[in-house]
Amino acid sequence: MSEKQQNYQTLHKPQAQFATRKDYLDHELEIMAPRRWGMNLPFRDYRFEYEDWVPALAATIGKIVMVAAVVAAFAAPLGLSNDFVIDNVRYEMLIAALLFVVLFSGFLIPTANLAGTHGPLIPLIPLIVVSGGHPMALGIMVGVLGLALGVLRGGSLLARLTSDGVCGGLLLYLGFIGTVSQIEALFTWASGFDMGYLAFVVVLATIVLYAYLEHLRARWLAIPLGCALAALIAFALGAPFEFTTEPGIPNLNPAYWWGADTGWQLGLPELHHFIAVAPFAVLTVAMWPPDFLGHRIFQQLNYPHKAQKVLMNIDDTMCVAAARQVVGTALGGGNLASSWGTYMVPAAIARRPIPAGAILTGLLCVIAALWGYPMDLAVWPPVLSVALLVGVFLPLLEAGMQMTREGKTSQSAAIVIFSSALVNPVFGWSLTMMLDNLGLIGDRERGIGMSRLQRWVIPIVMFGVLCAVMAAIGMFPGVPALMESFRSLD
Repeated sequence: MSEKQQNYQTLHKPQAQFATRKDYLDHELEIMAPRRWGMNLPFRDYRFEYEDWVPALAATIGKIVMVAAVVAAFAAPLGLSNDFVIDNVRYEMLIAALLFVVLFSGFLIPTANLAGTHGPLIPLIPLIVVSGGHPMALGIMVGVLGLALGVLRGGSLLARLTSDGVCGGLLLYLGFIGTVSQIEALFTWASGFDMGYLAFVVVLATIVLYAYLEHLRARWLAIPLGCALAALIAFALGAPFEFTTEPGIPNLNPAYWWGADTGWQLGLPELHHFIAVAPFAVLTVAMWPPDFLGHRIFQQLNYPHKAQKVLMNIDDTMCVAAARQVVGTALGGGNLASSWGTYMVPAAIARRPIPAGAILTGLLCVIAALWGYPMDLAVWPPVLSVALLVGVFLPLLEAGMQMTREGKTSQSAAIVIFSSALVNPVFGWSLTMMLDNLGLIGDRERGIGMSRLQRWVIPIVMFGVLCAVMAAIGMFPGVPALMESFRSLD
C-alpha cells in the first residue's frame, strides 16, 4: 500500500473527535490525497457522508432539465416529437452515469468535475440547425477541440490569466441573470393557469427558508428542503401536475439514433455539415474556461485553505468533458458537454469532494432514467426553478460579491458585467481579461510576474479570435452575421 493510501486511512478521525460537523468535513478535505489516473476506492481513499446526497440530488435534477432543453432545442427545428426528446434524454443520462460520472469522477480522476451540459449554447441551437449544422458533426468537433485545449493545458493557462475581479464579475452577472430568468419563468408558468400569486408565494417562501438556513449555517440543505417546500406549496394551492413518463429502457443502439429514417432521422454527417458547425464549435469550447474557472473558484471560497489537493483540475475536467462529448455523440446522444455546475456548486457549499457525490449522482441518474416518473417531478417548474435558484444562482451571487470587495477587483467586475450585458459572457470575459492583463484596469501590478506572451499576446489573440467567430454567426447586437453576408454575395 502506497504512502498516499495510508495517509488518508491513518489520518481519518471519527466525527466524535471534532467540535462541529464543519470541522470534521474540513478535516476530511484536508487529508484526502486523490491519485490522478489511479484507482481511488471508497473507504480507502474517501468516504460517503450524508451531505453527498445534496449535490447528487441537485445534479440529477439539473441533468434532466438541461439535457431536455438541449435536445428539445435541436428537435423543434428538425420536426422531431416530444417522445423523441424524452427517450434521448433518458439515453443520455445512462451514457453519462455509466460511462463517465462513476468511472472517471468517482474512481479514476476524482479531481475532474462531472461532465454536465452546456446551457449557454442552448439559444444558439436553432441557428446551428438553420445554418445546416448536424448534431453529430457539432458534438464531435466540440469534443476534438475541447480535448486539444485540455491536453495542451490551455484551460488552466486561461484560468491563471483571469483575475479575481474578472471572475467575480462573471459570477455576479451569471448569478443575477439566472436569478431573474428563473423568477420570470415561475411567474410565466403560474400565470398560464391564472394563479400568478402562486409564484410569488413560492419565491417568498424560498427566500425566507434560504435566509434561515444561512442563519443556521446549513445552506447545503437549501436544495432538498427548498424543492420539497416549493412542491408542497404548489400542490396545496392546486397547481396542475401529473406523472406521464412511464418506466422503461430507451433504445441503446447507436445505429437507430443515427439512422436516416430513425432516431434523429439525419443519417451520418458529411463534410459540409462539419464546415457549417465549425464557428459554433469554436465558440462552445471558448465558453468553457470561464465556466470551469467559476466552479473551481467556488470550491476555493468554501473549502479550507489546506484542501488544495481536492480542488477541481480544470484541464482534466476539460479532457473528461471532451471525451464524454465524443462518445455520447457517437452513441446517439444530443447533449453538449461542459462542467457540471448543478453538481459542483452544491458540493462546494456542502464541503464535500467530487468522487463520493459523483457515484451517488450516477446512481440517481440511472434510477431516474429507468423509472421515468422522477423526470416529471424534476422538470415541474416550482421544483426546477427553486433548485436552480438556491443551488446555483444565489450561491454564484454570494461568491461574486466575496471576490469583488476590494476597489481594484470591483473595477474589473464592473467592466465584465457591462460588456457581458452588451453581447454575452464570452465577450465580457475575453475583453475584460485583455484589458486587465494589459494593465488598463484592475490591479496594475498583477502583470509584473507575467511574460509578454501571457500578458499581451494570448489575451489579444483570444479576444480577436472570439470576436471573429461571434461576428461570423451574428452575435453582435445590430450587426448582420458575416456568414449570411457572404452567402448573399454568392
